[in-house]
Parts: sequence; structure tokens; C-alpha cells
Amino acid sequence: MTKNTKNPKEIFPEIISDYRGLFGDDLISIILYGSAAGQDYQPGKSDINFMIVLSETGIEHLDHAFTIVKKWQKKNVAIPLFLTEGYVKTSMDVFPIEYLNFQRNYILAFGKDILKDLSFDPEFIRLQCEREIKGKLLILREGFLETSGKGRALKRLISQSIPAFVAIFEALLSLKEKNVPGEKRDTIKTTCMVFELDIAVYEKLLDIKEEKIKLGDTEIIKLFKDYLRESRKLSKIVDELGG
Repeated sequence: MTKNTKNPKEIFPEIISDYRGLFGDDLISIILYGSAAGQDYQPGKSDINFMIVLSETGIEHLDHAFTIVKKWQKKNVAIPLFLTEGYVKTSMDVFPIEYLNFQRNYILAFGKDILKDLSFDPEFIRLQCEREIKGKLLILREGFLETSGKGRALKRLISQSIPAFVAIFEALLSLKEKNVPGEKRDTIKTTCMVFELDIAVYEKLLDIKEEKIKLGDTEIIKLFKDYLRESRKLSKIVDELGG
């Protein structure tokens, strides 16, 4: 097995065997999620993310997984999310965005499909979107000042923050009962049209993350200020959705 797995499905038999051998009947599901389950997967660059669903008994013995987790980390597999069905059922009001994203982009590798029939209260989605946007806005302002306007630092801040906004955009489209595109750029375009945001700003931010454009310090400062402006605008829009 090479580190740069071309197709994550190739590792299913071995990883299933490892975790079934370890947890036996306490293993409920193994679910591949995130970019590795969709069109954005890039061999050697994208993490391979799994959700390991265990029984209430199995979750008490995570120490048994030390060796297997380390083995798969060496093959570019991220440390899995270990959880139980009970945890999922009792946290959908707290983390609807995360579960929406799981549900939108996953492949069941083994066992019970615990994501298929999840449903979400729209107000819980709206509340988390508002909380996430307002929280990210504070972080962006703080980060902006920490960079002292240096282009390299601003580029890093943009690259680290824009994926979180894409996840929020996907949740907002679900809230508006709009189809969520399979690619990040299309998600950005659709969200900007629905919520009347500046498409050019978010496309440039994604271009920077994907290293498609290079901007000087003055240009990237202006772009970041536009980023803050549009995020503030979106914060107000989502707040007003609550009535």
C-alpha cells in the first residue's frame, strides 16, 4: 500500500479487517467522509477521513486502537472520528452543520448506515450558521491584525479559513432548500447568488487557497477587507432569517 492512495475504496478491505478484528461485534459502522468520498479528493494531498461507529461498550476501549490508528496514519489516513449512535442522536441539535456535511458526502464502507435517515430542525441549522459566522468573523479580525498586513501571513489565514465558510455555505443552501453543488467553487457561486454576496470576493479567496493567483500586499489587504465586509453582511442576513 502506497501513501498516495489513488482511490480510497482500495483500502476498505484492509481497514475493515483491522477494526473488525479489534472490536468484533462492538463495531457498528465504518464510514468514509469528506473530500476522499467525493470529487475534491487529491491523492497525496487530501486526508482520508473515516468515522468509526462503536457500541457503548466498544467506545470504552479506545486504547485498544493505538496501534491500528498509528499504522493508518502512516498511509495518509487521518485519526478517525470515534463515536456511538447515541452520541449522534443526541448532538444533532448542537452540530447540524457537521452532520449535514457528513450526510452529503460519504461512503458506507462497513455495517449500518447511521447517516442516511438523519433529519434536521431548520432553526438548529440557522442558529449554528449564525454562531459559526459570527465566531469566524471575530477570528478573522484578530488574525488580520496579527498579520500586520503581510501578504504571506494573510494568504495563510485565507487558506485556513475559507474551507469553514464553504461548509457554512452548504448548510445555508440546505436551509434554503437549494441543491448543494458537489464542488466548492459551485457552492460559493450558488450561495453568493442566493444571499446576494459578492461572488468575485469569494472566488478570489478560493483562488488564493488553490494557488491560482498571486496578489501583492496592497491587493491582498484590500481583498481581506472585502472578505470581512461580506462576512459581516452574511452575519446580518442569517440573523434576520431568525425573525
